Amino acid sequence: MVSMKDISVTCGVSVATVSKALNNHSDIGEETKEHIRKVAKEMGYFPNSAAKALKTNRTYNLGVLFVDDDQSGLKHDYFSYVLDSFKRTAEQRGYDMTFINCCKTRTNKMSYLEHSMYRGFDGVAIACIDFYDPEVVELVRSDIPVVTIDHLFNNRIAIISDNVKGMKDLLTFVYNKGHRHIAYIHGMDSAVTQSRLSSFYKTAEELGLEVPDEYIKEAAYRDTKGSFAQTQELLDLPNPPTCILYPDDFASFGGINAITERGLNIPQDISIAGYDGIRIGRHLEPQLTTLRQDTEQVGAKAAESLVNLIEHPKTTLIQQVVVEGEVFEGRSVGTII
Repeated sequence: MVSMKDISVTCGVSVATVSKALNNHSDIGEETKEHIRKVAKEMGYFPNSAAKALKTNRTYNLGVLFVDDDQSGLKHDYFSYVLDSFKRTAEQRGYDMTFINCCKTRTNKMSYLEHSMYRGFDGVAIACIDFYDPEVVELVRSDIPVVTIDHLFNNRIAIISDNVKGMKDLLTFVYNKGHRHIAYIHGMDSAVTQSRLSSFYKTAEELGLEVPDEYIKEAAYRDTKGSFAQTQELLDLPNPPTCILYPDDFASFGGINAITERGLNIPQDISIAGYDGIRIGRHLEPQLTTLRQDTEQVGAKAAESLVNLIEHPKTTLIQQVVVEGEVFEGRSVGTII
């Protein structure tokens, strides 16, 4: 295995100079740096991660704690794009990403905190999990730098999609299309659901829109069967809605099936809108109207905030970072004159 001493002999410089060049220290000239790096690459030198960790007190490895209720993993339409952006941004800053074992049938008996310490993570990002799980709370309260996605903890950086503004913009868009009978099938209880539902009611009040209790239904996120059943109930009402909002784009597919099964057309007979802006919704016919969340920014800001917290703990602000989305008009909400 090639060592820094081997490189120093070949380049005719000290081991300290080789180390500084490979670690991009400012007191080494650019020409010298480039020469040493070129020689190191030609000789097949790779830094030893364990030695680097001992010297810098970092492993340059970030842990990610992620699991959703239906165990969809990286097939999860929204979070897969968030985590892809997180990974790319972390790599640009010189960090790797490793998933924390969150399987319910774990055999290693280690808690999330113990697993994080065992792996030597410099920091951890937490997304799409039961944030009230005692193991999650233990990890959040530890000394390990933590950033959460779409959930707020005291004294922790949180990257939040603007669910309040997102729902307001979506409902206002539907209202401006002439709809006055708008139903909402929301997700199961969570911080995200609470924000969206409160925003729905507040926006409806501001618009002077009456929302009967029977227009508000509940189905799990990404649950097409639940959305199918709830859509059937809404269509059976004596005064059915002219537009139905769904908890997310994937769940809306269940609603679409219920509507087409009745022989109804979208948006001529009834309008629908989703939430998230997943790509498959753009390939439906008609194209799905939705609130498109900025997954690129959510993932990037989570990685940037976590790395900054690791590298500059004294100057990095512990704050809530809100990322806005935008209404994607699509063609699934018709105009009522």
